Amino acid sequence: MSDGKRLAVLGAGAVGSSVVDLAAEYGHEVVAFADSSSAVVDADGIDAAATLERKQSAGTVGDDDPDAALEADYDVLVEATPTTLGDAEPGFSHLEAALERDRHVVLANKGPVAERYGDVRALERESAGEVRFEATVGGAIPIISTVEDLSPSHVTAARGVLNGTANFILSRMAAEGIDYEHVLAEAQDLGVAEADPTFDVEGTDAALKCVILANVLSEGEREFTLSDADVEGITNVPGSALELAAEDGRTIRLVGEATREGIRVGPRLVPQNAALAVTGTRNIAQLETTNAGQLNLSGRGAGGPETASAVLGDVGRLD
Repeated sequence: MSDGKRLAVLGAGAVGSSVVDLAAEYGHEVVAFADSSSAVVDADGIDAAATLERKQSAGTVGDDDPDAALEADYDVLVEATPTTLGDAEPGFSHLEAALERDRHVVLANKGPVAERYGDVRALERESAGEVRFEATVGGAIPIISTVEDLSPSHVTAARGVLNGTANFILSRMAAEGIDYEHVLAEAQDLGVAEADPTFDVEGTDAALKCVILANVLSEGEREFTLSDADVEGITNVPGSALELAAEDGRTIRLVGEATREGIRVGPRLVPQNAALAVTGTRNIAQLETTNAGQLNLSGRGAGGPETASAVLGDVGRLD
């Protein structure tokens, strides 16, 4: 376990706020914190409770410009701004700025490692800083660190149910025998689905996670982006399909698979008693290995404190 680190946290959504809230519990201190319009910087450590309360009441975390957090004196940059596709900005530029200062970077933002993996690794090679990104795949579930421990060369495939929103919808459709639109509305009311659920229900989120896993498995021999993934979502799965599957002892899950050859995401028939038939918002990853057989890792694949635990786990792995 590393000594305590000084963290700069960019992004004040559920994950970034939870990192600020929990950092001290893991032996670290937050010296800078920024949302999209403001920042608070304190070399002695910000007052986490007061800052989070201000964000709730006033909508800003501080009185400084957001750039002040990036320029602060920190050991680790925690990049928790929203994932963007294509050029992965502004997350990629934040990562680049930190590495150019020989600082470490821990990503919760999928964009840089899903869309610009080769660029990230090239910058890392030129820096004394290290890039870690456990939190980008599967929330609290230690998928990437498990692949690292096994050695990527000994993992032949990673597959799983990696989006809680889609899984909740399919689980409810199967349990209640009701159609997609009705369950989606329920999921939105419960806060399980976003007002615009496109990223989740069309398979994009699961695909990004599989792209990251494919990049890790490939160890730089080949670079994958979202454009390399074969993706189908759940919006066209009728309730009748789940009923027919149930008659045969099976169910339907949105399953993603990553190998060194490519990425596929889509609805798949799985036995009702199989490991992949997780229910509700739970996620599961299956790793196929050359020497350890099949490993199943299951748990909470999203949520502020859950994903923050993965971020802070990565911080603890840094020298």
